[in-house]
Amino acid sequence: RFIAKPCALGHKVQANGPQKAQPNAILEKVFTAITKHPDVKRLEGLSKQLDWDVRSIQHWFRQRRNQEKPSTLTKFCESMWRFTFYLYIFTYGVRFLKKTPWLWNTRQCWNGYPYQPLMPDLHYYYIVELSFYWSLMFSQFIDIKRKDFGIMFTHHIVTVTLITFSYVTNLTRVGTLTLCLHDAADVVLEAAKMANYCKCQKLSDLLFLTFAIVFIVSRLGIYPLWILNTTLFELYEALGNFPALWVFNVLLVILQILHCFWSYLIIKAAYKAISKGKVAKDDRSDIESSSDEEETVPRSKTLHSTITTNGTGGSNGTNGYLTGGTCSEEH
Repeated sequence: RFIAKPCALGHKVQANGPQKAQPNAILEKVFTAITKHPDVKRLEGLSKQLDWDVRSIQHWFRQRRNQEKPSTLTKFCESMWRFTFYLYIFTYGVRFLKKTPWLWNTRQCWNGYPYQPLMPDLHYYYIVELSFYWSLMFSQFIDIKRKDFGIMFTHHIVTVTLITFSYVTNLTRVGTLTLCLHDAADVVLEAAKMANYCKCQKLSDLLFLTFAIVFIVSRLGIYPLWILNTTLFELYEALGNFPALWVFNVLLVILQILHCFWSYLIIKAAYKAISKGKVAKDDRSDIESSSDEEETVPRSKTLHSTITTNGTGGSNGTNGYLTGGTCSEEH
């Protein structure tokens, strides 16, 4: 509020949200009490009741849904907050780990286990990370629902469980390595988002491609060769078999599966960026375009022009920073 917002306005980030739908008591009642996505039968009924054509009613519902979406300014402020946190915690993690013996030799993670002292710096690192991921998990329910809601929720559950489980079982040394490794790519991602919201396209493209490289190298290369190697093999060699070992490794492997899924999406986006000369628009865009629904409307019902019914003309209801392509309602 006091730092990110002035910074955003200084970079001319758009403060207004999507275009608001014109007031209509009947449509508002249907939207709030019945459905936000009326089917063809209900659209036809509303068309007869209001003497509006079906396309105009669809356009109203689309604008009304977009009206609840965050503005570019809100999203910039959120990204700046996350960028600040990730930068701070990653820097803290690197400064802490460079003084530890297990950064350079992962077998040191198991020396003296389970009687390893819990250092104050390590305790602070864990508590701050756990607090942040709890906040992400809860905020998902009040934010705009995205296409990857399920997989992100799974990621947060696995992360919170891993942090808590490793803390309880004193597997914190390898936990600090895992946390620091994961924060590296997130710093660049949030910076790329901020550049995109500021309409610095070249900088955004460069940061996104940097993020793609850092993400793939760290999570498909370093993570399995460094983290999974020590938890699957070195831990077993040092301490033998015990129940916590298998629970811990199952959670880490689930995390790796999620890494593979996201890497596929990132590679796909990076390929589009290289082939088209710029980063393609995020498929999870939260502003709906007009082409998705209107193609499903029976042409016989579009008797009046949009201009004569609601004065919106050919506007697609976007807030001016997303163009081209169709956007899903599920952000």
